[in-house]
Amino acid sequence: MGIFGAMTTAVSGLRAQSFALENISGNIANSQTTAYKRNETSFTDLVSDALPANQVSGSVNAKSRATNDVRGDIQTASSPTYIAMNGDGYFVVAKSTSMVDGDPVFSGTDLYTRRGDFEINKDGFLVNGAGYYLKMLPVDRSTGNVVGSVPQVMQLGDDILPARATTLIEYTGNLPLAPKNDNWNADKDTPGSELLNPANFTTDPRAVGTARVPFNVPAGTALTTPADITATDVNVGDTLTLGVGGSSETFTFTAGMSLQDLVDAINDPANSDVAGKVQASIVGGNQLKLDGVNQNETLTITGTGSAVTDLGLPASATFTNNAAPQGYITASDEAEFLASSISGGSTTIYNAQGTPVDVVFQWAKVNSAATGGTDTWNLFYKTDTTATGTEPMWQNVGQNFTFGPDSQLQGGFPSTTIPNLTVDGVNVGNMTLNHGASGITQFAAASGKADMAPDQDGYAAGEVLRVEVSDGGRITAFYSNGQMADIAEIPTVYFNADNSLKREDGGAYSTTFDSGPPIPGAPGTIVGQSLEGSNVDIADEFTKLIVTQQAYSANTRIVSTADEMLQEALNMIR
Repeated sequence: MGIFGAMTTAVSGLRAQSFALENISGNIANSQTTAYKRNETSFTDLVSDALPANQVSGSVNAKSRATNDVRGDIQTASSPTYIAMNGDGYFVVAKSTSMVDGDPVFSGTDLYTRRGDFEINKDGFLVNGAGYYLKMLPVDRSTGNVVGSVPQVMQLGDDILPARATTLIEYTGNLPLAPKNDNWNADKDTPGSELLNPANFTTDPRAVGTARVPFNVPAGTALTTPADITATDVNVGDTLTLGVGGSSETFTFTAGMSLQDLVDAINDPANSDVAGKVQASIVGGNQLKLDGVNQNETLTITGTGSAVTDLGLPASATFTNNAAPQGYITASDEAEFLASSISGGSTTIYNAQGTPVDVVFQWAKVNSAATGGTDTWNLFYKTDTTATGTEPMWQNVGQNFTFGPDSQLQGGFPSTTIPNLTVDGVNVGNMTLNHGASGITQFAAASGKADMAPDQDGYAAGEVLRVEVSDGGRITAFYSNGQMADIAEIPTVYFNADNSLKREDGGAYSTTFDSGPPIPGAPGTIVGQSLEGSNVDIADEFTKLIVTQQAYSANTRIVSTADEMLQEALNMIR
């Protein structure tokens, strides 16, 4: 049996080297295949059952040895949907078995791959170069959290981002200490001339609920020694008569009377019939200021001697207190309004249906520290661009923005709510202007203009323009409305015995008993815009090719030698 055994062993060697050559051939052929894992050839000797002294070398058996656990080089790719696994792990994919009404039908059996050249096909699915559909986990766009735990094939290209109604406008910036615009009516040298004058409007446009409305009586300037009126300014016996709302009171100056004494007398309800209708105060240390308390009343000022003019008040003048604030500008008063206010910027907001609404803001100053009050602004928005006559065109947001000497907003309110904001008939609902406790300031600005940057949180509905896969495996959609959102996450799995997976066409693998089940959450990480190359080393394969060829040739020599020896044995009987 020795010669026949040698020949049989040599044939097994030829068969084994042929098997090795086939693996080498496949490896070289797939040296540029994405994520291809080369096949190594393992040789196992087969010996007959005999006593050790009688055992022969035996024949050889060849089998494939996978290298699924050997990573190929990761290279940067230009496609935003290409991905690679850095480390241990696989993507979950499915193979389409048929098409029904244009939709793919899947077998239900998960496959696994490291081939990450996924692109969106015409139906909106991520499919790699071998035709496998990527399975994903959906992400809740509002929370960013993954929904569910079972991977599924998702259609991304037809995703619609629903409209989101605007509920918040971020509104911060600086108001100028001295406002002005191209049509400004104010005189920078005249304090108070920059204020919105309600008397110039059909209705009082200031914020509804505004407290005392001034008579617009200028503060006095003639007094120089407020501690003693009669000593230098007003003669003893002179009188000042104030008439308000059908009541009048005459005040007579006596020796040693001070400016504070006069203020106290005017405001004292026990001794003055005009107390509670006119409010007297001292501003600037030595100036008398008169304010109205009730709406729709008039103030008349008369006097004897030089008291009126010595106090810096206009003689024999009548001042009308304005009507109760209505909080809007009529269409007929728009020109006057724009000439005494400054732009507050604009932004486009959206209602629940995604209808765009352009909101234009305008700031008007309604009180000033320079005239004895406090720096106060009112904010308006244009509510009806087509209004005419006495129809409301600009709406006051209903909030007094008051600033202290430090140019900071007083009152500590971080936001302002505009109830039922409506523009050209489109109601957006209650709107919050978020400016923070110090987000709006009043510092001097050479331009005299407001520096505001409104930004809002709503948007119209949008269609997917493109998708990208980020490092970590989040799929982000970019929409036609300028928004972006994470819509899916790519799950990964790993196996305890990678090399026992069964190869499928196109770089995919299926589980076997020896590989064990897939384990979610691979230790490797997903790299976006990258591809894993083949782990084939051409130089190494050529080395194996030479060795295989030599071993194959040597085995043929065994066969030919055994043949010659058999011929010699046959020749012995001739």
